[in-house]
Amino acid sequence: MELTPSAHQDTFARDHLPPVEQWPRLLLDLPELAYPDRLNCGAELLDRTVERFGADRPVFRDDEDGLWTYGQLRDRVDRIAHVLSEDLGVRPGNRVLLRGPTTPWLAACWLAVMKAGAVAVTVLAQARARELAVMSEMARCSHALCDVRAVDELVKAEVPGLRITPFGGEGPDDLLTLAIGKPGRYEAVPTAADDVALIAFTSGTTGRPKGCMHFHRDVLAVADTFSAHVLRPEPDDVFAGSPPLGFTFGLGGLVLFPLRAGACAVLLEQAGPKQLLAAIDRHRVSVLFTAPTAYRVMLDEMGDHDLGSLRRCVSAGENLPTGTWRDWHERTGLKLINGIGATELLHIFLSAADGEIRPGTTGRPVPGWEARIVGPSGRELPDGEEGLLAVRGPVGCRYLADPRQTEYVREGWNITGDTYVREPDGYFRYVARADDMIISAGYNIAGPQVEEALTAHPDVLEAAVVGRPDELRGQVVVAYAVVRDGVPRDPNTAAALRAFVRARLAPYKSPREIVFLDALPRTATGKLQRYRLRDAGA
Repeated sequence: MELTPSAHQDTFARDHLPPVEQWPRLLLDLPELAYPDRLNCGAELLDRTVERFGADRPVFRDDEDGLWTYGQLRDRVDRIAHVLSEDLGVRPGNRVLLRGPTTPWLAACWLAVMKAGAVAVTVLAQARARELAVMSEMARCSHALCDVRAVDELVKAEVPGLRITPFGGEGPDDLLTLAIGKPGRYEAVPTAADDVALIAFTSGTTGRPKGCMHFHRDVLAVADTFSAHVLRPEPDDVFAGSPPLGFTFGLGGLVLFPLRAGACAVLLEQAGPKQLLAAIDRHRVSVLFTAPTAYRVMLDEMGDHDLGSLRRCVSAGENLPTGTWRDWHERTGLKLINGIGATELLHIFLSAADGEIRPGTTGRPVPGWEARIVGPSGRELPDGEEGLLAVRGPVGCRYLADPRQTEYVREGWNITGDTYVREPDGYFRYVARADDMIISAGYNIAGPQVEEALTAHPDVLEAAVVGRPDELRGQVVVAYAVVRDGVPRDPNTAAALRAFVRARLAPYKSPREIVFLDALPRTATGKLQRYRLRDAGA
């Protein structure tokens, strides 16, 4: 496969793509996927949308009822892009780390990085210094734009050569101060459609992050498949949701999809179920993105909140229980749009909406995508038989210099690591994760990463972390620990260990429970038997 000549001056991203023969087969048959060779997704999402719908339409609202129009967003994005290329020395292809809570300014920074032809590496505001250091080193980030409230942990990461520019403060070196004196228009760098636009990190199953590289055309492809064909947003829609922009679920649902449709999004710094209910009522939200756990909690917290503005509710991030679907439908009259996506594939690829929904299933392949069930050898399995979910479409897995590429992509298909069944009517039903990933309230948590953090404590000799089924969250993190002689095996020690983990990893990765054991179960060869711990806690 021939790649289009790159506009990147810094060629790190393209140089570290996997060999083309290790890519999945791409499906680009839909007419709307016939993108030109030169394509900048930032310009398409912003400049072209302004041309189609006008500059006065609302694009973002925030926690404090602040309103941005498309014209204001373009002005601010273009000024930031000037700062990037003129003041900070960002060159096309440089990796720019973005960090902060979900705000219009973070979204504006992301769009400015796109228009400047750089590569966005958006990380969670909750990420700790050690995690930030690993991701920055892997992506060779040269610059960082960071909400002033989240700078300390990034500074603590001590990333060599990383130039950190805060935004949202008042100093002369603040990004927004620098942007004031810049022109309000910026000509987007004419990137290639297959230039890397973003690197999204996922923990995978080993705890070692995997960088997923996505092109400018990929960013538009997820909007032109799932959003256009299943979600079907309208220009007057108001989007809101819980996933942060560091998750591709949030990036799509809160930035890409509304901008592609000329719609508006409410960007909430705190987006728990209570905050979502209040935002739906106050801002008349019509399209909602969140995890099954949040829908379940909102049912209990609904109270007097008016949800009559909702017309589309998307559930992803973990399996949607049939009971939650039915209860939500009974209370609201709305049919939850279930879906499964992956960081490797950028967004949702199995789903169904409206009369096509079958409760208890995820749905069918989104237009532009194909899916099948395969056995360990890669052979397609008949309907009704459990196996591994294999998908392919206009976006595919391309890991950043990672040998696990050949594990995820086999014979042209993306193997997601999920066990599924295809029913005779073509719908796909989720069974379980096929690896050691713990999925809790929509967050992917790698057990081995939590184990590593626990065993860094001087009192812990060894640890094993598994997911225990939980009705509300899907799974919760449970740690089994062997501590040194003389260390009390009591709630105080457990609380201290949980705090130790929270100081090193994002808080949602901290174990809900720590069980003390004399020894961990192992085989005769010393291999940890996690299944025995899962069975013990089931």
